[in-house]
Amino acid sequence: MTDPGPDATDGAPWRDPATDEPLVGGGFVRELVVRPGKGIEHEETVPALSAFRTGLALHPAVTFLVGENGSGKSTLAEAIAIAMGMNPEGGGSTWWFTTRASHFDVGRDLLVLRGTRTPPLNRFFLRAESVFTLATAIEQDQNAGEGGLEAYGNVSLHEQSHGESFLALLHHRLGPRGFFVMDEPESALSPQNELTLLRGVHELVQAGGQLVIATHSPILVAYPHATILLCDEDGVRTVAYDDVPAVRVTRSVLAAPGRALDEPRAAARTEPAPRGRARPGSGAGTDPGPEA
Repeated sequence: MTDPGPDATDGAPWRDPATDEPLVGGGFVRELVVRPGKGIEHEETVPALSAFRTGLALHPAVTFLVGENGSGKSTLAEAIAIAMGMNPEGGGSTWWFTTRASHFDVGRDLLVLRGTRTPPLNRFFLRAESVFTLATAIEQDQNAGEGGLEAYGNVSLHEQSHGESFLALLHHRLGPRGFFVMDEPESALSPQNELTLLRGVHELVQAGGQLVIATHSPILVAYPHATILLCDEDGVRTVAYDDVPAVRVTRSVLAAPGRALDEPRAAARTEPAPRGRARPGSGAGTDPGPEA
């Protein structure tokens, strides 16, 4: 864990310690770590949160959080968004709305170790499960600090399809030199529009942005300028693209579509179940075989 200290200069690019080549991305945040003397609530049931004890390092361009449902990747994304001053229910840092407080408070106890002296010009938390609520809040408060509908393309998000509203956020609300957190942004998108999102992520990086993305999408995690962090019952660790669970499962199904019904059983044998849930036994169910 390192503090950038006096060497973090305005606009200075991060450099690869091995090659001394400039790295792409905004690099606003190097690491997040729990403040001295503070605990981490729910660490026992969400082991991924333990990463904040030693410091969760972020890639200067894109950090992907992957893992099974209940593994803690969305909880990490939420904590990072809160630590960066964003609304835990989604949105930016200058205007908040509240419906039901269901987030953990660990984000408020995190120390943000900066990568540059210059803060991001734009911040936004795209939380897939609350985009509908965000759209309603925007319509109800046209004078909001977020800029009202003008900041979202002058078209109500409610008047667009679910996928179109996500892309409207990407194209109109997010901008240069921003720090953005996305929680399962692929949930409303077709595979073709996941590629559109992938290109949008690259444009944001080229414009000096830094992103943290919790995702199940094998398309999104193909982005090359990124670190992939796997969340599971053992905590958080860096993995290669080929070792991302969603990539392995997708490849297996595409290689043998006729055996897709066998895949859940295979996944249960190879993927750890979230803490507190029983791991399915390998003997559950029977294979009908070729005669069935």
